[in-house]
Amino acid sequence: MPEGGHDEGSEMKAEVFLPEDYRPAEDEPFMNERQVEYFRRKLINWKNELLDESRDTIEGLQDSTRAIPDVADRASEETDRALELRTRDRQRKLVAKIDAALRRIEEGEYGYCEVTGEPISLKRLDARPIATMSLEAQERHERREKVHRDD
Repeated sequence: MPEGGHDEGSEMKAEVFLPEDYRPAEDEPFMNERQVEYFRRKLINWKNELLDESRDTIEGLQDSTRAIPDVADRASEETDRALELRTRDRQRKLVAKIDAALRRIEEGEYGYCEVTGEPISLKRLDARPIATMSLEAQERHERREKVHRDD
C-alpha cells in the first residue's frame, strides 16, 4: 500500500450500474456500492425537487408583492406569504440535511447511527434518507428531550 493510506486515484470512481427497479435488500452487504448509489441518487433527486419547488415559491412571492386595496384580501395574502416563507425555510433546512447526508456518503459514514455506530435499517433510510440515527437511538433521544422539556 502506498504511503498515506489509500491510493490517490480513488476520486475517479466508476459509474455504478443500478437497475431501474433496484431496491436495497437486507440480504446483501450493508452499504455496498449499489446501496450507496441508490441512496445518493435518492438524495440528489429529492434535493432537486426541493430546489424546483423553492424556485416556484420565490416566483410566487415576487408575483404577489402587488398592492391589494381590500383589507381582508391583504390579510389573506399575508397569511399565504407567511406560510410560503415557512415552507421555504423548511425546504432550506431539508436541503442542508440532504447536503450533510451526501457528505456522509462521500466520507463513507452514511447509513450508520451517529450515536451507536450501528447500521440504520434500510427501511428507515428508504423512508427517511437523511436519518442520522437508528430508530432506537432516535427514540431514546426524543424521550430525553421530552423529559428536559417537561422540567
